[in-house]
Amino acid sequence: MKTTTLGFLLGLVLLGSALADAQNESRINDLKWLIGSWRMEKTDRVIEEQWNAPTGGVMLAVGRTVKNGKLVEFEFLRIEQRGDSLVYLAQPGGQPPTEFALESMTPSEVVFANLLHDFPKRIRYKKNADGSVTARVEDDTGKKGQDFIYKQALDKSKTETDR
Repeated sequence: MKTTTLGFLLGLVLLGSALADAQNESRINDLKWLIGSWRMEKTDRVIEEQWNAPTGGVMLAVGRTVKNGKLVEFEFLRIEQRGDSLVYLAQPGGQPPTEFALESMTPSEVVFANLLHDFPKRIRYKKNADGSVTARVEDDTGKKGQDFIYKQALDKSKTETDR
């Protein structure tokens, strides 16, 4: 009887652990709408972010700003699943990473915050109804900030006949 009870309890623990892992993995999978190449064009510059699919509990991205045909900024980005939460890590110019903890998440928006950081204090990504994505960096009040409205970039590797 003790062996059966112990086996049953061990089974419940393993099942609970597997369900927790599946739930954690689904949290980062809820950001699949961010996958792809995103591009914002201004008069003299192009800003891009390219996000990979979540694998191993991590989404990786690279960003760059090109002004008048020359690279002026680049950034390595990642979103990591840590336990039951997410962490956004930014490495502008290849600097050591700055971490932003998950503050809130809905099916169409994710907000990360690090109130001890100089600027930005918050980083937001929002899926817009037209298929674009708005990235926003802002201070702790949300009054001072900058929006980056990205459109899905065309896949230049395909020819006109492939589209």
